[in-house]
Amino acid sequence: MHWSKRIALATLIAALPHQAPAQTLRAAMSSDIKILDPIWVSAAITRVHAYMIYDTLFALDAKGEVKPQMVDRYDVSSDNLTYTFTLREGLLWHDGKPVTAEDCIASIKRWSARDALGQKLTSFIESMTASSERVFEIKLKTPTGLLLFGLAKPAGIVPYMMPKRVAETDALTQITDYTGSGPFVFKKDEWKPGNKVVYVKFDKYKPRPEPISYFAGGKVAKVSRVEWVVIADTQQAVNSLLQGEVDLMEVVPHDLQVLLKDNSDTRIVPRAAAAIQYVFRPNHLTKPFDNAKIRLAAAYALNQKDFLDAAVGEPEFYKQCKSIYPCDTALATQKGMTDLLESNFEKSRALLKEANYNGAPVVLLHSTDLSSLTNLAPVAKALLEKGGFKVDMQSMDWQTLLSRTTKKDPADAGGWSAYMTSFPIADVINPATLLPLAANCEKAFAGWPCDEGIEALRDGYIRETDPAKQRAIAEALQVRERDVVTHLPIGQYYNVSGFSKKITGFSDAASFAFWGLEKR
Repeated sequence: MHWSKRIALATLIAALPHQAPAQTLRAAMSSDIKILDPIWVSAAITRVHAYMIYDTLFALDAKGEVKPQMVDRYDVSSDNLTYTFTLREGLLWHDGKPVTAEDCIASIKRWSARDALGQKLTSFIESMTASSERVFEIKLKTPTGLLLFGLAKPAGIVPYMMPKRVAETDALTQITDYTGSGPFVFKKDEWKPGNKVVYVKFDKYKPRPEPISYFAGGKVAKVSRVEWVVIADTQQAVNSLLQGEVDLMEVVPHDLQVLLKDNSDTRIVPRAAAAIQYVFRPNHLTKPFDNAKIRLAAAYALNQKDFLDAAVGEPEFYKQCKSIYPCDTALATQKGMTDLLESNFEKSRALLKEANYNGAPVVLLHSTDLSSLTNLAPVAKALLEKGGFKVDMQSMDWQTLLSRTTKKDPADAGGWSAYMTSFPIADVINPATLLPLAANCEKAFAGWPCDEGIEALRDGYIRETDPAKQRAIAEALQVRERDVVTHLPIGQYYNVSGFSKKITGFSDAASFAFWGLEKR
């Protein structure tokens, strides 16, 4: 080729638009993930995974208002008994097939079999039918103001939409097909448990046109690939961020934040939208906590400050809050709780004596690989022992602990008595969403409390539309809960995330959000 033609060709190639090089965002997450079915567990890491690959019919925005997400429009009949939903055009599953109304009905059914609010809403639903590929109808037996909120709830067990073939999996069986319709695709072939989780951008995802707001609006994937890197040691994870080996750290322990604050290439971001409530969860099926008086003795033996000092350390990042509903929210109250959680060991021992406690050990599960939980069980062990309990603390990683809590065996035969966990405040903001409050026996969250009084009050809350009357019911629930002790709130705290300054576009939400993130 003549040199003049070569120059002309080179000039032409240089003028053509070039595709930007693939961008990979590497994240050090707070935990490894082993359970991928978001309807099976409410674990925070599973929920972050699910928001990557699935979408929801509705979503809450930053003001707490319900907004359509996969739904284009909806209509409500004059008697508030019939809801008609029309899906947005162009929604596709990751396998290229269209999202249909039948898919959504099947997904709602599977979700409602596992979620506390979903179970309640099921009792209101007369029928769910599809009238076309994009339109379906929910008919209620009696009105409830919580149907749309239930379909939008952003925490606990979230009503993610799945293909019908997947959603028809029994709710007590984990799914193995992870086809979603969200902004990222899970690369099952690249998943290496304990090492790496990989997602790639779904190029056919159709985001909403509105700006992102909490979990509502346009979830735009701005990087082509996301890798979750498993780094169990938090100091090593901070060092990896400082050295540029990862681009972000989902949760930075409070005692290590100064390392990122003082570095010119990194920054920390407080997660106000992701405040967390710590919870002590007793197992109502196994000894010794099958006895309500013994559960109450634990409520007297424990206190919040010792847990918060051990797990968080800095008072500016935690709050003592003797309410089953988060402090600084509409339903927060101390009714029924004023003398509990004060480490009254004398009262604890007296109750154990009244209950004829025979020294059956509390099999206390201890998570060792999550920095936010690691220090809780040793504190619980020390306080319970001072209150007269015998405690057998058994240590394991978080995912093993989660699997253990699904077992209903006796505590001395591979079961368990109690463990500590945490819930985003969006999980516990009212009686309808407060997963550990549900006392519907075998259908309840692991721990399986069983109490008709609590369930009657929760039903009343869901039916009520007057905010003042709802608050009165919520207070009555907390008073009743003292007699049952479904769980114990042991304080609130606030997470902080760490970022390379190359990363922009972070949108704070109850779960860590990867949409909108850009890498320079």
